[in-house]
Amino acid sequence: MTDLKPQVELSELTPRDIVSELDRYIVGQAAAKRSVAIALRNRWRRKRVEEQLRDEISPKNIIMIGPTGVGKTEIARRLARLTGAPFIKVEASKFTEVGYVGRDVESMIRDLVEVAIKLVEEQAKAAVRARAKESAKRRVIDALIPRQGGLDVLGEDSEQIDPRRQKVANLLDQGHLDDKEIDVQVEQSSPQMMQLFSNSGMEEMGFNLKESLGGLFPKQTKQRRVTVAEARTIFEEQEAAALVDEDAVKEEALRRAQQEGIIFLDEIDKVASRHSAGAGPDVSREGVQRDLLPIVEGSTVTTKYGMVKTDHMLFIAAGAFHVASPSDLIPELQGRFPIRVELESLDESDLVRILKEPEHSLTRQYRALMKTEDVELDFADDGVAEIARVASEVNARQENIGARRLHTVMERLLEEVSFLAPDMRGQRVCVNASWVQSALKDVVEDPKLEQYIL
Repeated sequence: MTDLKPQVELSELTPRDIVSELDRYIVGQAAAKRSVAIALRNRWRRKRVEEQLRDEISPKNIIMIGPTGVGKTEIARRLARLTGAPFIKVEASKFTEVGYVGRDVESMIRDLVEVAIKLVEEQAKAAVRARAKESAKRRVIDALIPRQGGLDVLGEDSEQIDPRRQKVANLLDQGHLDDKEIDVQVEQSSPQMMQLFSNSGMEEMGFNLKESLGGLFPKQTKQRRVTVAEARTIFEEQEAAALVDEDAVKEEALRRAQQEGIIFLDEIDKVASRHSAGAGPDVSREGVQRDLLPIVEGSTVTTKYGMVKTDHMLFIAAGAFHVASPSDLIPELQGRFPIRVELESLDESDLVRILKEPEHSLTRQYRALMKTEDVELDFADDGVAEIARVASEVNARQENIGARRLHTVMERLLEEVSFLAPDMRGQRVCVNASWVQSALKDVVEDPKLEQYIL
């Protein structure tokens, strides 16, 4: 079986390294970055504690408090990508108390396991990709020139090489046959099976009925006519899947979900009750909290891949807490989130840095998009400053959505250039302060129009 370890070992990442990596993508929020860096490093430390004590060390879950658009979700997402850990984001407000119609809290654990399965499966396929490509190539040659008398261009199970197949192999390597069409067999889902499992309630029960009843619904295939280039992709995926050890993938995925999984609980403030008595919304909110409690504390959840323990998953909760506060959560749940971090609101200077510094900044993204049309898009420093000023002003007049406002401003600002780009090949556009003021003049001067467009 191929090596299914994460690409980045936790032992390679000190807290300082983790913060430095997060700094490449997220501006500011040093306190939050330090907290998640420590939480991640503690996972490495826990693995090196003597076994008798190891299981007693639980993760130090985190609550991030701050307005929308300041980087809460991005910090958690980048943390997971950094280590190859399974990660999901769920909105706490979407859950309903047990007994009510809606999603139950255990569904997020099943979702995390599905993410882990896909993550490990893709890594396993990548490890056998070279072998899969060779097998796919052989299948394409078989479709174009069937074997005669056991002759094979690659010499397997044959003493001679068919010269016609050798010629086809050479043409394939040179890409000369990519547009030629051949027939391939592809698997398709049974309509009856799709109908049976369209009911999400079955999945929520955690039973793998699909596998249990698989014999009643045999796999169906259909013939498709595709180009050789498409056929190679289809065959390569099929061959890679055949080479992967499914049991090993499942075992490793469950381990990663249990030991390395990160669940980002957004909008946790929406389920914080505000001490009102009797029935009503607050009672339902408290019910969701009480359903969340055993998951966060550590319990066992049934999934279609087996039993999954949540004891060592890292939970990062987040909310604006404009109306409620963390103290409005039930005491037991508060106790499971010992680390609380307040994220700072973004000012105009932060927005300037967000536009310029991160590796995947918006200015770099738009510059790359326009380059595909052979249009050079340059952002002058005063132009970036003006974009940040407009975004900051709009945030002040409307709801403050933080850095997300930059997306709406940039999209409006570059709307005409994006539309006309195919007719502007070879031209250069300099986005300076006067250009920004001219492009956004009508919008900024008319608050009513601004409300709808920005």
